[in-house]
Amino acid sequence: MAEITRTFPKDFLWGGAIAANQAEGAWNVDGKGISTADIAIFKKNVSKQDYKKHQAITEEQIQQALEDESDRDYPKRRGIDFYHRYPEDMALFGEMGLKTLRISIAWTRIFPKGDELAPNEAGLLYYDNVIDEMHKHGIEPLVTLSHYEMPMHLVNEYGGWTDRRVVDFFVRFCKVVFQRYSGKVKYWLTFNEIDSLVRHPFTSGGIVPDRFDNVEQAVYQALHHQFIASSLAVKYAHELIPGSQIGCMLTRLLTYPHTCDPQDVLAAYRNNQFNYFFTDVQVRGAYPRYMDRFFRERGIVIDKLEGDDEILRTHPVDFISFSYYMSLVASANSEGLEKVSGNTTGGVKNPYLQTNDWGWQIDPVGLRLSLCDLYNRYQVPLFIVENGIGAYDQIEEDGSIQDDYRIAYFQSHIEQMHEAILDGVELMGYTSWGIIDLISYSSSEMEKRYGFIYVDQDNEGNGTLERKRKKSFYWYKDVIANNGLVPHITG
Repeated sequence: MAEITRTFPKDFLWGGAIAANQAEGAWNVDGKGISTADIAIFKKNVSKQDYKKHQAITEEQIQQALEDESDRDYPKRRGIDFYHRYPEDMALFGEMGLKTLRISIAWTRIFPKGDELAPNEAGLLYYDNVIDEMHKHGIEPLVTLSHYEMPMHLVNEYGGWTDRRVVDFFVRFCKVVFQRYSGKVKYWLTFNEIDSLVRHPFTSGGIVPDRFDNVEQAVYQALHHQFIASSLAVKYAHELIPGSQIGCMLTRLLTYPHTCDPQDVLAAYRNNQFNYFFTDVQVRGAYPRYMDRFFRERGIVIDKLEGDDEILRTHPVDFISFSYYMSLVASANSEGLEKVSGNTTGGVKNPYLQTNDWGWQIDPVGLRLSLCDLYNRYQVPLFIVENGIGAYDQIEEDGSIQDDYRIAYFQSHIEQMHEAILDGVELMGYTSWGIIDLISYSSSEMEKRYGFIYVDQDNEGNGTLERKRKKSFYWYKDVIANNGLVPHITG
């Protein structure tokens, strides 16, 4: 029997994560423009497993949303009112002892339409205040430049990221925020879950499928533009913010074969290889050769400008950040096999794993495997910037929230993080998703709760917005104070 203390590196960045479009609200305040997130509608009585219906976008829905000036059916427009309540929330984060907080900057607060020449000063001042409040509580900012939000004007006038001009607009936005917050923000991320563009083109790329004859061609052209924009963001972050570190962000979708049948193994291999495509480009600085066949078989031709390959090669990211919620299972023939849902995608059910209230499989060991695989492939620092469990929370008669299921989820994943560190992985930090309850990205519902802090609001927006500490709040506070988990006995 041996006693193991899960102690992490002394400079390990323990923290939490939110996104502007899911937390801030104030969708039409202080000059903010309407974004793609403001179009996301909450659809009542839709199966929790049917995320495609939640994420579908049509011309009719866009027009209806643009004409509707309320937030009744559009929960991301109201968020949890972080826009006005950030001092209160930051005090809670400080009480918890966070070393870092991942936020995003809403493009539409800085450039409401996206193609303006001059930024919106009110938006810049808002983030000045938010970042200053972080520093007041000793919290290091980790800022995402694009997190499932872009100006609707760029969608309607340019076709979203399919138009090369959007790269220039985004780079202008990046330069403005880099110059404004130089000296205040060291750590940056480019595109949140950049791989999601292939799964939900509107949310990630402003692509309305009805407007394109060949949606797949449009998606991969838009992705190329985001790769270029990401590399240019790296270039200007390094030039404008001495000592800055800027990373990419991947949805880590670890896939196991359903059986040892070589065809199942090949199916899983292809899924994992495709997941690495996005980091291969941003870390290694070039399109991997295995994508040549992928594009050729689908008739996809990427339009590159002269110098694009050099941009990718010259400006790779400094580190890889990623989200991890669950693992997947692939089969060469999944007909008749039980299926499960997941974080933007699903697969065959793994009989060895439990699931959460929304059917997502819980696989802590998969996090260790993901860390080891990523580090062995790239040998660059890693940062887990999303990991968490969505669940229904119940307030007890005494007012407490006894979320032991959340504590168990985080404890098991943190243990596997430590195992990966012992395996030799260079892990910079960990930001749980979300540190406070907020609007779900995938379904725009409120009652799928992730936070250590409860927010009194339901799916329809009813509630006081009062913040309440859950049992897990105190548990995570203790983890951070101890720089890891308390000793336990193994044997």
